[in-house]
Amino acid sequence: MPNGITISLIIVIALALSFDFINGFHDTANSIATTVSTRVLSPRRAILMAASLNFLGALVSTNVAKTISTGLVDATKFQNAAIPQYVIIAALIAAIIWNLITWYFGLPSSSSHALIGALIGASIACTIGFGSIIWVAPSATGLPNGVLYRVLLPLIASPIAGFLISFLFMKLLFVILRPLSQFMVNKWFSKLQIVSAALMAFSHGGNDAQKSMGIITLALVSGGFLTANAPIPLGVKIICAIAMALGTSVGGWKIIKTMGMNMIKLQPVGGFAAETSAAVVIEVASALGAPLSTTHVISSAIMGVGAAKRFSAVRWSLARSIVFAWVLTIPVTAIIGALIALGIKMFI
Repeated sequence: MPNGITISLIIVIALALSFDFINGFHDTANSIATTVSTRVLSPRRAILMAASLNFLGALVSTNVAKTISTGLVDATKFQNAAIPQYVIIAALIAAIIWNLITWYFGLPSSSSHALIGALIGASIACTIGFGSIIWVAPSATGLPNGVLYRVLLPLIASPIAGFLISFLFMKLLFVILRPLSQFMVNKWFSKLQIVSAALMAFSHGGNDAQKSMGIITLALVSGGFLTANAPIPLGVKIICAIAMALGTSVGGWKIIKTMGMNMIKLQPVGGFAAETSAAVVIEVASALGAPLSTTHVISSAIMGVGAAKRFSAVRWSLARSIVFAWVLTIPVTAIIGALIALGIKMFI
């Protein structure tokens, strides 16, 4: 066991909490964009609700955190059978850089895949090879471990699921609500959308905040403070949940505008359908320990709702820009992470 907290570990924790904070304001739009755009809640109330439920959701389970800390990178492939702290530092810096770039341009990219891509790139750069990455590994429960099943498969499947579920759900609602007036539909779904937004915020916290928990736990294992299969410490869960909630309270207005206002004009019933569909997909992924992109899911769910009304209701040119950012996230952050890791390695 080490004698005390190292400077590198302090840097990792500070960067991880910074990433969590930025993730919070970057992904605030995931849970409240539709609620704000339909004017069901004021921005201030929507953000307060999202921040509170993000905090609660972050404390519920640790399946995703365990995937990040043990299921993606094989520590035995490194020189001292532990992932060097500078690899984790490089991954966090690269993910933060990408989050800030996409936030600046108002693109709802994936904070999750930014972190995972950066961790993969930094690990490859450290070992000068692909052997440190766990591509496929058996698992006792849920999905098999490894990048293929825990990252790449959900990356492709989750937006498709979000789109299809919201599309079908919206079509069903059109049939059920046809006898009712628009006034009655708006009246009832203005209330129901608050519930769906709350569920979305809770599920977002339950999946996204766990990435930072996993990274800090990975750093604690690498530093010898925890064993490889140790549970996520309660203190780590609490500080990550707080960081996520504080970031959410700031609000990422550029992305809120992109998702809730620019992509499609939503009514309360559409917001309800999108949020509910997305929350279902995210909750299933969290139960399986898959570090899902909540951004991908809610974005595709909003597209599904618009397409259910008519395909021309969606601004597909904007949707293409969003998908382009999705596709770029993992390879670009992997390159950034690798370059930063190599740069740090040269000076230590």
